[in-house]
Parts: sequence; C-alpha cells; structure tokens
Amino acid sequence: MGGDRATRNDIVTLKAMRFHARIGVLPHEAEIAQSIEVDASLWVRRTDGPVSAKDIVDYRRVYDLVAEVVTNGHISFLEEVGEMIAERALQLPLVTRVRIAVRKPNVALPGPLAYAEVALERERG
Repeated sequence: MGGDRATRNDIVTLKAMRFHARIGVLPHEAEIAQSIEVDASLWVRRTDGPVSAKDIVDYRRVYDLVAEVVTNGHISFLEEVGEMIAERALQLPLVTRVRIAVRKPNVALPGPLAYAEVALERERG
C-alpha cells in the first residue's frame, strides 16, 4: 500500500438545463428554435482525502459546453446532441464516464406526450 490513496468516483449532475435550439428533421425545425432540456451526469475520479480544487469539475464549464452544442446551428437528432455533449464532457480532466439525457417536450405526435428523450452513457477510452 505504501501511501497509495484509494480512488473513487463522485457523480456530478446538472439536471434540466433548458435551451432553445433548432433541432429536428422537419423543415420548420431547422428554422424555428424550440425548447429542449438536457441532463448531464459526470463520473469524476477523485482520491480519498479532503476535497481540493484539483478534484472537482467546474459546473460552469459543463453548462457552457452543453450550451455551445445545442445553440450552434441546426441539429437533426437528439442522439447527435447527446453524442456531441458526451464527447466534449469526456475530454474534461478527471471525467471517466458520462450519462447524457436530451428531452424535447414539443413533439408533433397524434396524442398526449410529456416529452421524447434520448439518454446515452459513454466512458473514456
């Protein structure tokens, strides 16, 4: 053991981030922004002991990377949004795994629906 410190994962979650995005496959969805919600959970590697700045992920950076993805032009599929967010989040130091959920509350379907959601999990490496 010789002074080795145990490693653990903390889960940092930003829940129900709301944006207006041009998302969808219908012609009007490429032109008119609509509401979407994003949840991002990040598994952050930490060592045992007191928490320090080197052990955390800045929530502002996570929010900013999500905002950059969803507001940067038209995207056809929720899956694309999730993949792009996951790829960027896994590049953050200490992040080993992510779970991203993207929800679209205003889906044109013939019956009642709270929202459509795509959720994905990805790991580093």
